[in-house]
Amino acid sequence: MLLSRRLRLLLRLVPGRSRFGTYRLLPFFFVLGGAMEWVMINVRVGNETFYDVYRRKRSERRYAARMERGES
Repeated sequence: MLLSRRLRLLLRLVPGRSRFGTYRLLPFFFVLGGAMEWVMINVRVGNETFYDVYRRKRSERRYAARMERGES
């Protein structure tokens, strides 16, 4: 109950309630998505970024599919 009260108070502090309603939170989610994308591209965990792993796995899947079909 305390959490929902705090959340309600926090949501009331966001401007544009009468004009935009629920959509007033959209810019925050847009910025959050952009920040997540930036982290996935630029932040290295160990020696790899998210996209390095993605490209490697995609390449491995393509190779495995070619080997199953018997192509060289």
